[in-house]
Formats: sequence, C-alpha cells, structure tokens
Amino acid sequence: MSEEPAPPDAGAASRRAVVRQGVWVAVATSLYGVSFGALSVAGGLTVTQTCALSLLLFSGGSQFALVGILGGGGTVGAAVAAASLLGVRNALYGLQLVPTMQPTGWRRAAIAQLTIDESTAVAVSQAAPPLRRLGFWVTGLGVYLGWNLMTFLGALAGDALGDPKRFGLDAAASAAFVALLWPRLRARQPVAIAVVGAVVTTALIPVIPQGLPVLAAAFVGALVALWWPDRWQDAGRVDG
Repeated sequence: MSEEPAPPDAGAASRRAVVRQGVWVAVATSLYGVSFGALSVAGGLTVTQTCALSLLLFSGGSQFALVGILGGGGTVGAAVAAASLLGVRNALYGLQLVPTMQPTGWRRAAIAQLTIDESTAVAVSQAAPPLRRLGFWVTGLGVYLGWNLMTFLGALAGDALGDPKRFGLDAAASAAFVALLWPRLRARQPVAIAVVGAVVTTALIPVIPQGLPVLAAAFVGALVALWWPDRWQDAGRVDG
C-alpha cells in the first residue's frame, strides 16, 4: 500500500505568506520614491543631496516635509524641525517593536534605521513573534533598497516626470496600508479607531503642516482605544 503524502508544512506556508506581503508592500512604497527624487531636485537639492536624504534619513513623511519647506522658500531650521517632529512616530514604533525584535549589538542600529511605517505595519499584523520578525526584515530591507533606487531614478529624471499623481504613485503606499488594515477590522473597536483617525486626518489636512494630521489622528486613536467602553466592561467581568 502506497504511503500517504505528508501534510504541507503550515509554518513554511505562513513564512511564504509573510514574505509575499512584505515584498508587495515594499514594491508599492518604493515606487513612490520616484516622486520624492523628482520633487527634491525640483525643489533645489542636488542628486547627491537627494540620495543622501533617502540613505540616511529614510523616513518618507519627514523627507517630503523637508524638501517641501525648502522648495517653498522656508529656512533650513524650519525644514529640519518639521522633519524631526514627524520622525517622532518612528520612535514610538520602536517602543512597540522592542519586545518582538529584541535588538542587540549591530542589529540595534539596523532595526532603528528600518523602523518605518511599512515595516512596523507588516510586523504587527502577524500572529507570532517569529513571523513578526520576518515581516519586519523583509519589508524594511525591501523598502530601503527599493526606495533608495527609485529616489536615484527620480532625481535623475527631475521635472521630466511631471506630476507624480498622474501615475497614481501618491496612492500606492496608502493602498498597501489599507490592504494591511482591512483584515483587522473585525470588531467595533478597530473600526471606530479607523473612522475617527480618518475624520481627524481629513479635518486637519487643510489647517496644519504636512504629516502632522497623521500624528494627531494617532493620538486621538490612542485615546479612543484607552477609553473604549469594552475595556471597562472586560475589567468588570474580571474583577467580578
């Protein structure tokens, strides 16, 4: 009698799924790097300065804020201050990732450099720590390589690309985030937080500098999560 085939390795399948997710997020995000390179050069920075920003700063929102202020005639101090303020969110991501990543030695610097919106989103969307670490590294390294390559190409192309919105590049990263968020909207709390965050962001975009609406929405979302009624109901059931 022939032997039955061995069942598929569920662990391997999960790892492949995480790798695919990380790669697709990295591709979607990296494409938008073309627009940063083009806008940076159009704003007065050289190709070398533009590439250095992506290599060293490597934070999309901070980079766009910096070149936007410089291109609009703002001072270097104002540009650096805005970029630094937007970078605060990465520090908060780092606090969330420490228990999973457990950085030591040279990995501490590497993890700090790769802690961005996308790598954090893919990591925290996984169920187990090994998959979170895999998602972080695949996404972080993928975005770093792709973003810097596309920044270089965009800087070389300069104004020849025209408005990046014509190609839909401005929506690529947002679409990737929606794809990550959608499967998690299975209960009232995450849906409420998502709705509140969207409303706050939309309301603040016309009145405060670029990038700050997202930080404000994150703060309000944290307050909603903290004061969510189910939290107190659950606590009452435990205490009782």
